[in-house]
Amino acid sequence: MIAVSIGRGRHKMMIAEYKHLVEQGAELVELRVDYIVRAVNLKRLITDRPCPVIITCRREQDGGKWEKSEEERLMLLRSAIVEGVEYVDLEEDIAGSIPRFGKTKRIVSYHNFHETPKDIREIHERLKGLDPDIIKLATMAHNPRDNVRMLELIAESEVPTVAFCMGDMGTASRILAARFGSPFTYATFHHERALAPGQLSFNQMREIYHYDAITPNTEVYGVIADPIGHSMSPAVHNAAFRALKMDKLYIPIRVPREDLGDFMSYCRGFGLRGLSVTIPHKEAILDHVDSTDRAVDHIGAANTVVMDGFDKMAYNTDYRAALDSIDATLGRGGSVDVLAGRAAVVLGAGGVAKAIVHALKSRNVEVTIASRTFARAEELADKFDCKATEWKNRHNVRCDMVINCTPIGMHPLVNETPFEGRHLRRSMIVFDTVYNPERTLLIKQARDVDASVVTGVDMFVRQAALQFKLFTEQEAPEDVMREAIKKTIGAVKTVEADG
Repeated sequence: MIAVSIGRGRHKMMIAEYKHLVEQGAELVELRVDYIVRAVNLKRLITDRPCPVIITCRREQDGGKWEKSEEERLMLLRSAIVEGVEYVDLEEDIAGSIPRFGKTKRIVSYHNFHETPKDIREIHERLKGLDPDIIKLATMAHNPRDNVRMLELIAESEVPTVAFCMGDMGTASRILAARFGSPFTYATFHHERALAPGQLSFNQMREIYHYDAITPNTEVYGVIADPIGHSMSPAVHNAAFRALKMDKLYIPIRVPREDLGDFMSYCRGFGLRGLSVTIPHKEAILDHVDSTDRAVDHIGAANTVVMDGFDKMAYNTDYRAALDSIDATLGRGGSVDVLAGRAAVVLGAGGVAKAIVHALKSRNVEVTIASRTFARAEELADKFDCKATEWKNRHNVRCDMVINCTPIGMHPLVNETPFEGRHLRRSMIVFDTVYNPERTLLIKQARDVDASVVTGVDMFVRQAALQFKLFTEQEAPEDVMREAIKKTIGAVKTVEADG
């Protein structure tokens, strides 16, 4: 179950959102009465309520907006209990002074907006002594392990416990709460009005993560990156799982570069069965797996990890996705290799560039690498026996393929391009690995001259489909995955327009 938090300044607006949520399928709503700017009329808020409510009145010191006296706040909470609301939220320091009455259930809560304390288990034990029906713990995550600590508390507690981490580092714990036995998790009415750091919206929790379908047996997969907010992999993989009616879940996990080794040592604490790996971990991940496939050995980078028992095996689906995308645009030409003998300039020297250079060399393409850091271009060129050039000279390279493996042109910097349009020709193949937006400035300019184009969405869907097969041993529903990424990109544009 999802408790949807509403914090509005006026009673009328709070009631309207409450009713709208119930129409959308909400089963539990938290009314944050500390947000109301005038005197709180509790009866107006809860009379004829269409679904159960949690009444919460949070002080500033606990992350709320209540500025009136503590005496008034306690009176308001007692009144909510007398009125018979389903739940009332009581912080640790006041729970002992507000006795149980009637059928109202007591949520005894602890919030820490600075850290996840080392003694969180001791704090949980203290809250158990305050006559709770539910214990709530919300702390700030500073590393991925904090999520596991909170999830373990949920699983081990005899008292129903809602425990999660705040901030973008804590998103995984909010989503996984159901799998570990939490009676509910929290979401916000709208993603632009989060009432706590890292809080997801009700629609995101339902439509992307299908929270209410998560069970203790749900298999967990995820993507690790830093930053993580831009990733569209959860929308794509979860749509595919849903389409094939699989009891599987795919989550985002923010893992800073310095935490990667530690994360890989305890990642099974999330229940993980497989991982997608992206910036900045595609190369470093190889130091933290048990085995690699042959392509990874040649490329020196991986974008997929499959966990089988205690073994972690790394794969690379980028290179095959790149070739399949190019072939789909050009056609294979029967027995003739349409790529052999072509000349390509590859922009960038990171993990995806390594995969694409490997792919091109396997098809006898003459490759020149241009990177904003020339030393990296030289290193990659030496590895694959190809050429390197200074970034400023990239337009002078003789080529009939331009492949962008940099983030230049990615949202929100959509007016930038890694290769000036005046150097593009109709005879070229232009391939941009950036997928948000799909129509980057580079792609638009290539289409203006009628060049053959491969978009980042083409490659993204294909590499995700290959990952899906590694995860599930089943063919991926590529049409569903393509529709999901296009819908997600469209949603980003809509938010910007509304803003």
